[in-house]
Amino acid sequence: MIKKMSPSENDFDIPAKNCYRMVILGSTKVGKTAIVSRFLNAKFDEQYTPTIEDFHRKLYSIKGDVYQLDILDTSGNHPFPAMRRLSILTGDVFILVFSLDNRDSFQEVQRLKKQIFETKSCLKNKIKENIDVPLVICGNKGDRDFYREVQQEEIEQLVAGDDKCAYFEISAKRNENVDKMFQTLFTLAKLPHEMSPDLHRKVSVQYCDILRSKSLKNKKMKDAGEAFGMVNPCARRPSVHSDLMYIKEKTIGRGQGKDKERCVIS
Repeated sequence: MIKKMSPSENDFDIPAKNCYRMVILGSTKVGKTAIVSRFLNAKFDEQYTPTIEDFHRKLYSIKGDVYQLDILDTSGNHPFPAMRRLSILTGDVFILVFSLDNRDSFQEVQRLKKQIFETKSCLKNKIKENIDVPLVICGNKGDRDFYREVQQEEIEQLVAGDDKCAYFEISAKRNENVDKMFQTLFTLAKLPHEMSPDLHRKVSVQYCDILRSKSLKNKKMKDAGEAFGMVNPCARRPSVHSDLMYIKEKTIGRGQGKDKERCVIS
């Protein structure tokens, strides 16, 4: 019998190398939250609700290995620039979203792409290691092509020459190209493609022990190649202090005690 998880038991021990954060950035009303909703729940909400900052966590068991993906759905207003910079510093993979019917939102994505690479470059200089920045730019609201304000040539110029950056025109409303976009993002990040919504079996919170069970690491399960994904309803955003400590460890403690690093869900 599989035991139902309660918040106090939400305590997976996942290798740090299998823990990632996906950050979604862009102007207001471009569909960032709609994309996240498609990713997590395969749903689309017609009603618009402004996002301050939403945090989600998804757990995977893929061919015997357990992964954690944190998703940070940021505010389009970014009233606190320092918080946005912190989000960039702690992010591993990025989705930049603009609306095809809004030129200002495309210009914001241009600024964000530049800021991400400038911010990550500062971190690179501190740790003396190369830092890849897997990034996908999404032109959302493809269902409103009649009102298009951003041309394909401009977009191609933005992504040209960057082999860690891809572009997709999507419609979160119609669910067009959304899963393909996530597959490409995970490929750029060298993560299992089974993390994409259509490539794993969704399980409920009652199946949490499937992710915890050591039996997933036996040869039989690996050969089966099954992939499971579960949204953690009890996840809380790490504190600012935790994020700052994470950055500090990356800059001054990298390479020390790697075998002891763990990613603990709390």
